[in-house]
Amino acid sequence: MSEPDYDIVILGAGSGGYAAALRGAQLGLKVALIEGDKVGGTCLHRGCIPTKAYLHAAEIVDTVKESEHFGVKSSFEGVDMPQLMKYRDSVIKKLYKGLQGLISQRKIDVIEGWGRLTSPTTIDVDGRTVTGKNIVLATGSYSRSIPGLEIGGRIIASEQALQMEWVPKSVVVLGGGVIGLEFASVWCSLGAQVTIIEALPHLANNEDEAVSKQLERQFRKRGIKFHTNTRFAGATQDDSGVHVTTENGKEIDADILLVAVGRGPVTNDLGYEEAGITMDRGFVITDERLRTGVGNVYAVGDIVPGLQLAHRGFLQGIFVAEEIAGLNPQVIDETGIPRVTFCEPEIASVGLTEKQAREKYGDDAVHTVEYNLAGNGKSNILNTSGFVKLINVQDGPIVGFHAVGDRMGEQIGEGELMVNWEAYPEDLAALIHTHPTQNEAIGEAALALAGKPLHSHN
Repeated sequence: MSEPDYDIVILGAGSGGYAAALRGAQLGLKVALIEGDKVGGTCLHRGCIPTKAYLHAAEIVDTVKESEHFGVKSSFEGVDMPQLMKYRDSVIKKLYKGLQGLISQRKIDVIEGWGRLTSPTTIDVDGRTVTGKNIVLATGSYSRSIPGLEIGGRIIASEQALQMEWVPKSVVVLGGGVIGLEFASVWCSLGAQVTIIEALPHLANNEDEAVSKQLERQFRKRGIKFHTNTRFAGATQDDSGVHVTTENGKEIDADILLVAVGRGPVTNDLGYEEAGITMDRGFVITDERLRTGVGNVYAVGDIVPGLQLAHRGFLQGIFVAEEIAGLNPQVIDETGIPRVTFCEPEIASVGLTEKQAREKYGDDAVHTVEYNLAGNGKSNILNTSGFVKLINVQDGPIVGFHAVGDRMGEQIGEGELMVNWEAYPEDLAALIHTHPTQNEAIGEAALALAGKPLHSHN
């Protein structure tokens, strides 16, 4: 029997796949990276990066529209979509070129083509067999729809939304999760009338309830309509637009229906089940060390049940490479993975929600503090509202960080550190936070949680 071609063969070059490749090569392993499209995957080319470019453009539009509040006279003349798309593509192109350079520098073999798992050690790529001692499955995700609702025409998913060369006058967004909220925010800023339909009790339903309620208040102020606890019934389209109905009898007409009901794993017809890998509703089931239980086959990213975040896949890719190299990395605690929704206002969170903390530790053992951004100098300068919420266990560490408000996503770094390093309120309260910054709000929340509020009420 011939020797395997590679130490690691990775199927999929998105965030999880290329992270595993870069770290594996860094550790001296011979790596092959198989990709049928472009290195960087959905995140770089059709997801995170282009969406955030649009969100920044939307922020600029809002700044121009509100400039007189700050004593600056300006006028908003409209959006030049071709130029916006050119700006978006320039960001993607720069990052793509940089990633290609890193991969080349690390001497990773990029094999172009669509791969299929054929055994615990082999992947077929358009008729070529690539052999590896270890296999990493990282095939990513696709935009889901719901049964009976076909994507096409005026009914679109996020990928099609990013290619639109015009700004709709009205939009219905099906789904009040991250993708739906971000596109709703963009389109509202660009001048569209936006209506969100969400089956669950709140927008951003997975966030702390206080955050969800604050987001809903801010969306109402912005003129974004939404219907929670409302199930979608159907949609038709014609030359005049799309016509949406709900199970409780609402009828909404719009130019576009954006389907944002989550993402599904790309695992169909890739040989996973045939190889004996355990699957559940299309997801690959792994143990805590991301092993599938079949040979030396691992899985990372959106195909593994849990948070569907590019940086989660990135972290898992690093973990698997280190696991294969024998470094015995620490098992990933998913509650410690930070989350940001880049709508306006931004949402940032890591750790447990208040509800989760009370369920885990008991009502009497959980303490919370909400520091209102109204007391923060920089937030007042930015004319934003919101809060920072910290959750800790009696005589114990901070187990949850939650923030909502303009630019609060930039504060997630300290939140991640305090939760994952199990900081105590008194430890954080002993540190000073720079004035005047929004970061101060975290320090003020910590002071209050430690029993010595400064710029907040008892």
